[in-house]
Amino acid sequence: MSLTAEALTIGYEGRTVIDGLDLEIPEGEVTAILGPNGCGKSTLLKTLARLIEPASGRVLLQGDDIHASHSGKLARRLAILPQDPLAPDGITVGDLVRRGRTPWRGFLSPWREEDAAACARALEAVHLTHLAERPLNELSGGQRQRAWIALVLAQDTPLLLLDEPTTFLDLVHQLEVLSLLRQRNRDTGLTVVSVLHDLNMAARFSDVLVLLGRGGLVATGAPETVLTPDNLERAFGLAARVEPDPVTGKPMVCPL
Repeated sequence: MSLTAEALTIGYEGRTVIDGLDLEIPEGEVTAILGPNGCGKSTLLKTLARLIEPASGRVLLQGDDIHASHSGKLARRLAILPQDPLAPDGITVGDLVRRGRTPWRGFLSPWREEDAAACARALEAVHLTHLAERPLNELSGGQRQRAWIALVLAQDTPLLLLDEPTTFLDLVHQLEVLSLLRQRNRDTGLTVVSVLHDLNMAARFSDVLVLLGRGGLVATGAPETVLTPDNLERAFGLAARVEPDPVTGKPMVCPL
């Protein structure tokens, strides 16, 4: 499902952070949004998800302005996982995931077989079926993050936006979460857009990178064309070498 920003100007606290951005998110691919703290990565993601209204410009989903779209229709086309999601105390993994079916159910409508099947598929995809009856707060950090991902997978949308899904996770759990999203993309054609901090993880698991700097967009495209020493200097003020990752051949950033 295509997602496009046209002449997008956004900001917060009276400060413009992105001015006149034109950006097309490729359908059916994994895209990572990168950049230094304060450059507007999360603000951009929230604007793409209609959580923030732009100062000017527009966001188009399949050609429709998302700010003119019905909320229920939008929730069946686009799911977002914020950086710090909150859940009620004591909620089980299964109950959390079942909340992902809300956009597909009418007010007071009965639970349907297709709802149960969607939740079962989501739990299976994140390997948490055996923990469905466990309270969410009893899980490890990596398991909790997978449970939240199961919620948005159960929402069963063709487009998934995630705000820093690997924050506070150790290296093993970062690999686990990003591998899961990549595999889901390959298996189903799900379009995935994530805000990430780790440049090398982004390069390894993404088809497209969107690199922001303090002045807006620095570069977008394949990891090989975006993660260059010149672009890293422009975006981060970082002196670095870029070498092929010995495992994947993707670019690997080595700060100097």
